[in-house]
Amino acid sequence: MWLFYFFVVLWVLASSVAFAYDPSPLQDFCVAINDTKTGVFVNGKLCQDPKLAKAEDFFFSGLGPGDTSNPLGSKVAAVTILHLTHPRGTEILVVLEGTLYVGFVASNQNDNRLFTKVLNKGDVFVFPIGLIHFQQNIGYGNALAIAGLSSQNPGVISIANAVFGSKPPISDEVLAKAFQVDKNVIDYLQKQFWYNNS
Repeated sequence: MWLFYFFVVLWVLASSVAFAYDPSPLQDFCVAINDTKTGVFVNGKLCQDPKLAKAEDFFFSGLGPGDTSNPLGSKVAAVTILHLTHPRGTEILVVLEGTLYVGFVASNQNDNRLFTKVLNKGDVFVFPIGLIHFQQNIGYGNALAIAGLSSQNPGVISIANAVFGSKPPISDEVLAKAFQVDKNVIDYLQKQFWYNNS
């Protein structure tokens, strides 16, 4: 009988771990700080006031070749982005070649502020969870970057596809009011071929 209870307890403990998850963030991003006087306590972390955040808070420039003349023949370039904490869906971008113009837009609660940065080889940028973001090659040649996501299933929503290429389409009257443009502009945009890039 004790063996039965042992397995029941073991199953309960294993289930509690399997069903555990992180809570959704309460704000767009958290730039970590040590100053308790100017900080805001959110999601268990001390964060900088979002109005004081700048693009540099999401940026690291320091990945480059290092001295490998050591017994291991390797050099580790540490990337510690202590400024940002989010539970899932955050994207990190590392530029391997070329020059990229990147940015993201904060939500309405943060006045839709645009955070942008020009990245070169070895630079790193973080896009907080759930925020609209972009990358554009502004160099003269090809650009190569590696993106990592903090979730097995981060999801992808292409804004233009979702708004103008939905099936069935969103009413052109609704979109004309939302974008404050003539219905002909909306009709033109809805007739374009919207790629499914998922």
